[in-house]
Amino acid sequence: MKNLLFAVFVFSTLFTACSKKESAGFGAEQELKINYDTTAIDSFSTGAVSVDIARKIRMSSPQYLDSVKQAVKLQEEEKKLKEELEKENKQKQEEEKKKTEADKKQKISEAPAGNETKTN
Repeated sequence: MKNLLFAVFVFSTLFTACSKKESAGFGAEQELKINYDTTAIDSFSTGAVSVDIARKIRMSSPQYLDSVKQAVKLQEEEKKLKEELEKENKQKQEEEKKKTEADKKQKISEAPAGNETKTN
């Protein structure tokens, strides 16, 4: 009896485990197809170019060379402007120093003259 029950149990488990089951969620996921607007490019295909070669091609293009020249010109102009601003600032500082020194000299020269008139 025990053997019969055990055999029925094993047979029913094998039957349910080996039966084909289709769940709604699993089947829906398989049928879902995503359409991409890009195509896969095989790096070993006949038209494939290595990254280094593509970079060299881009760097040798006239547009790239022109943009590099423009960038160099802009940097030079910025340096010139900075130098001019520094020169102007130095000149202003020197003029201010001269003015303050002249004011100090005038105050010093006026102070003794004012003291002499008061003592007389």
